[in-house]
Amino acid sequence: MRKFRLKFAGAAALMGLFVWSASCAEEARRAPPPLVEARSSGQSETAVLAGGCFWGVQGVFQHVEGVSGAVSGYAGGAAASAHYQSVGGGGTGHAEAVRVTFDPKKIGYGEILQIFFSVAHDPTQLNRQGPDSGAQYRSAIFPTNAEQERVAKAYVAQLDRARVFGAPLATTIEPGKSFYPAEAYHQDYLTHNPESPYIAINDLPKLEALKRHFPELYREKPELVAP
Repeated sequence: MRKFRLKFAGAAALMGLFVWSASCAEEARRAPPPLVEARSSGQSETAVLAGGCFWGVQGVFQHVEGVSGAVSGYAGGAAASAHYQSVGGGGTGHAEAVRVTFDPKKIGYGEILQIFFSVAHDPTQLNRQGPDSGAQYRSAIFPTNAEQERVAKAYVAQLDRARVFGAPLATTIEPGKSFYPAEAYHQDYLTHNPESPYIAINDLPKLEALKRHFPELYREKPELVAP
């Protein structure tokens, strides 16, 4: 709920958050590519990722070449509690997540994870992301099959061994969990609300980081849920 309250924050508070966000954007880096990549022969695959507020994570992947869709939603808990008012309490087991649909002939699952760790969020933060705190904002990967689980585990271990982020990753790997799309008003939120203080401070810098660190995968026009 914190993100909805930011528009009422005072100028000093907003300036402090802006400075924090700018610092985080400068610290964003292109993580090394995974040494293990997924094997795929399909036309389309999905990845489910959680990295704090789903607005920013969805916005990042909507600008990635090879991605045909990115949907905000919930993963980790039961279907009955997969709605914003319940998830916001932090006790449902859900994380705010994004289901990314991609063409494995254009971009690999490992590359999706590389972007996720590099610019979509800070994987060292435990049960929080920026101004948002609680288990619903945890860093998590929800593999959709055994091959994705294999790649995700190998990549987390690789990044931890190399101390890429200067601290251990807090990212959990949670297989066997269902994804539930979020309410319509959460979809394409970054695109429709670029002047929102929350988006401007926390999420637009992620797009700049994507453009800077992954120019070969960045596309200007987002792939929206409701074009």
